[in-house]
Amino acid sequence: MPLLVVVLLTPLSENLGVPPHIFGIALLTAAGLTDFFDGRIARQRRQVSKLGKLLDPIADKLLISAALIALVENRLAPAWAVVIIVGREFAVTGLRSIAASEGVIISASKMGKFKMVMQVITVGLLILSLSPSGGAPVSNFGKPFPAIQFWTVPELQTAWAHLIGPGITTWVDWQALLYTLGRAMLWVVVVSAIYSMWGYFHAFFTTVVRREKPAKAKAPVSSEPSSEVLR
Repeated sequence: MPLLVVVLLTPLSENLGVPPHIFGIALLTAAGLTDFFDGRIARQRRQVSKLGKLLDPIADKLLISAALIALVENRLAPAWAVVIIVGREFAVTGLRSIAASEGVIISASKMGKFKMVMQVITVGLLILSLSPSGGAPVSNFGKPFPAIQFWTVPELQTAWAHLIGPGITTWVDWQALLYTLGRAMLWVVVVSAIYSMWGYFHAFFTTVVRREKPAKAKAPVSSEPSSEVLR
């Protein structure tokens, strides 16, 4: 995680003679593959522990959160979207930690897993679109609120014309196309993050909060005679 941030925010990769987008995507791919095979081997050997179920998602969240924050610094992702995604990660992690302290393990939901896959793909596309000089490869998509009519972006029009026309599609053209796709998928990540967060909150309240509110037992009626003297 720290190395990925260093690669995206410092000239380290350039000093090593490797483009930052190549170095960055290689680190992201290596981290993703390591996490995938680590979990698969643990399940095959039946070495899945409660601590592993809790810490494994946290490691994934830290990696993606660090990458998204670095993308904001490079003007490749809007800050408002990253705030929603990272805020959701903190909220879900807090809920799962509280549930774990109560002896309840809230495993990752299908929507949460879908969101995680979309996040990795989106971050990968945006890293690949990092221009050599830093920043977005297109003009107005680098602004906090880009044009809704993305097809009017000059760089995207040129890239599309080269892709379907007789012209040669350069790497700059591909970066414009990848960036546009990455920004579109970022909306999918935001929506799935909000929806999956609702699922975790629902699971938390149904398994933890309701369990802490047991029905009040009725006071037992004593069958023994009263100690008072009847007059």
